Amino acid sequence: MALLCVKLLFKKNGRFTSQHIHDSQAMKDRGIHCVIDQDREAREKGRAY
Repeated sequence: MALLCVKLLFKKNGRFTSQHIHDSQAMKDRGIHCVIDQDREAREKGRAY
């Protein structure tokens, strides 16, 4: 646990980067969305099963 906090403790304004899919540019480029967004899109198109 201590090793995970090194960046938080020793870097000014250190914080963990976001792990959400919608915040990742690589995922956006591939067209991959959060499961909640995918479900919403499927329901709007009438393809939710």
